[in-house]
Amino acid sequence: MQIQKDMLIGALLEMDENIAPMLMRAGMHCLGCPASQGESLEEACQVHGIDCDVLVSQINEVLADR
Repeated sequence: MQIQKDMLIGALLEMDENIAPMLMRAGMHCLGCPASQGESLEEACQVHGIDCDVLVSQINEVLADR
């Protein structure tokens, strides 16, 4: 399983229970906000000033090790 930066936050949270804590550690503390569920990971990264490519790589590394 791998994620892509165009995937919606809501879909990512449903994919794997470990994704939410990774996003929180990256600085995305708005995961419970209804608006965030319809945002892509790339859009959320832009809002929070996070390098999306780095975050996607980090999450995919963790998911690959499982």
